[in-house]
Amino acid sequence: MKNEIASRDFSGYVFGNRLPKEYFVTKGKGESDITTHAGSYHLALRDADGIEACNIITYSSILPAVAREIKRPKILTHGSVMETIMAVCNTTSGERATAGITYGWLYHKKTGEKYGGLVCEYNGNFSTIKAKEQLALSLQELYTNGYSDDYELKNIKMITNSFIPKKRFGTALVALCFVNYIYPVL
Repeated sequence: MKNEIASRDFSGYVFGNRLPKEYFVTKGKGESDITTHAGSYHLALRDADGIEACNIITYSSILPAVAREIKRPKILTHGSVMETIMAVCNTTSGERATAGITYGWLYHKKTGEKYGGLVCEYNGNFSTIKAKEQLALSLQELYTNGYSDDYELKNIKMITNSFIPKKRFGTALVALCFVNYIYPVL
């Protein structure tokens, strides 16, 4: 019996890895006496511009040159997939939860062309001031160890979120949320 899929003609377009194009920045906090995942984390997603209605996927910390920040779209379809770069700190009552993201853009030193962006996350129990120091050091380390010879790091942004929960469980988060993509044709 002939393999039906193997016999199909798939000689049409070939697409490369998709590129996140537009994103919005958000942050949220949540507290629960019941649990973390279906409690404080869910409530932090809700506080973060209502992204709890989406299925959240997180990935690592590189932005393509085409990516640009936008305002949160008015409609997010319930149950849709939302890919993010996210910092999340889960903690318990009385212990600080701090989440933060910093990111900056790389520009070629000779041509001035935008190359892409670097993103660093922090999640832990530091104060906001110490978390910002940690984020700055992390971003500088990425830049120095791979990009500083050919690129300048500019337009750096930093977003943090920190609190001490009174309820049993607490979550602080900060996220870059991608809303659309470019599919390059190879």
